[in-house]
Amino acid sequence: MTSRRTLLKGTLFGSAAALLPTAASASGGGPVLRLPAPTGPYPVGVRTVHLTDPARTDPWVGGVRELMLTVLYPARSVRGSSRAPQLTPAEAREFAGLAPHVHPGLPGPGTVDWGAVLTHGYVGAPPLPGRRPVLVYSPGGGDSRTLGTTLAEDLASHGRVVVLVDHPGDASQVELPTGLRTTVLLGPPDPATFRTMVDTRIADLRLVLDRLGDLPLARVMDSCRIGLYGHSAGGTAAVYAAHDDRRVGAVANLEGYLDLYPTPVGFTRPLLLFRTDGFDGAARIESSWAALPGRRVLLSDANHWAFTDYGSLVPRLQTAGLVTATARAALVGTGDPALTLAETRRRVGTFFARHLLQRDCEATA
Repeated sequence: MTSRRTLLKGTLFGSAAALLPTAASASGGGPVLRLPAPTGPYPVGVRTVHLTDPARTDPWVGGVRELMLTVLYPARSVRGSSRAPQLTPAEAREFAGLAPHVHPGLPGPGTVDWGAVLTHGYVGAPPLPGRRPVLVYSPGGGDSRTLGTTLAEDLASHGRVVVLVDHPGDASQVELPTGLRTTVLLGPPDPATFRTMVDTRIADLRLVLDRLGDLPLARVMDSCRIGLYGHSAGGTAAVYAAHDDRRVGAVANLEGYLDLYPTPVGFTRPLLLFRTDGFDGAARIESSWAALPGRRVLLSDANHWAFTDYGSLVPRLQTAGLVTATARAALVGTGDPALTLAETRRRVGTFFARHLLQRDCEATA
């Protein structure tokens, strides 16, 4: 019988290219975009992990269900390590064509060198000793895990281990050892597709929780202090995944609907319900959250994708003349991106710091 450990394949991102000092990309494809640096005291290490679940059939393509994870963590040192790119070369090429279809208003092929975007995570850097709270992230529908990099790096720089989860099939693109997978979504999902998407995400998140102890960085993860957070469909999945799972100590839902299933009454874990003031689904969001006791926070002058890396990237694309003011407002809102990011980081970071500070392991039994 195949052991659980053999079903985990830890891999490292390839070495990142040197940060380009000019405004133009090496390929002549537009501006080089830079992600905001994390604000915590620790440098950030990064590894990627391939995860399979032979007990589950992939609902989109059949066969064994596969996931890709990015694990970010406080590093002891980053000397000799390279910064990781946000996307692999294959992912960047695919995303260049998919971007305006996944999110109308984004520039099309040949305008942005997505492969030149570097993270602030250093590939394979040795972890800082100690056991850290673990935060698991699920991205929005159609988005890849890498679009949650900016918030995740900040959380890791303040001493947490953060696991970004890709959900192949609805993610715009994700490179697996078995090849590149692209999204099955050709526009907003119909109710049945959305239900399949969220059901699959819930099962994916539970698989990750089951396998935390087998991950390459398990020795620095504190299994008594686990939080889930997610954006949009990822926020929906995070709340439902945590509802009956006592391992999860706190959940942050970044503008995800909670009306797909019966309202999760009796939700006793700390819950952050964080939304923007510009999202056109605000009425439905508020209605679906009405029966829940979570803390509600409103992000001003913002729109739905301000919670992701788009919150920083889209305003820069507008400055470069590649995104219109109308498209920017529809994607991330009109607010100062630095202030929006700072508020998002503060709210999410403070929430998990407060509620995962000293959680008793007996609470997970």
